[in-house]
Amino acid sequence: MPALTRPAFKRKSPAGAQIMADWPALVGPALAAVTRPLRLASGTLTLACSGPVAMELQHLAPQLAGRINAALGRVAVDRFRFVQQAPAGAAPPRKPPPRPVTLPERVESALEQVGSPELRAALERLGRGVYRNRG
Repeated sequence: MPALTRPAFKRKSPAGAQIMADWPALVGPALAAVTRPLRLASGTLTLACSGPVAMELQHLAPQLAGRINAALGRVAVDRFRFVQQAPAGAAPPRKPPPRPVTLPERVESALEQVGSPELRAALERLGRGVYRNRG
């Protein structure tokens, strides 16, 4: 991907293009997994990251700027701006599948008396939700 995007970004901001293309190599895999460079303007590098990561990066800012500037061969990053945003590719936490719920016999027999299959299915889902939350 960096090989494709680098020429397009270079016309706008050569330093910004290099930072975006080489981000994992510049900051390492651990920081690259939880951050994403958005733009470089007037010496300010805007980074997307989650709230707790932003606090950690504020403490690492001088070292991070030094690593980036050393890789670029000039001072391009003076300061950082952090935007709270999950990095691309970060999957939302998955919920565990709901545990199976057995409905009481009186509820099962009441459901059998419902004539409409759609209504019966909806009432059964509702009942399973109610009894799942009681456990």
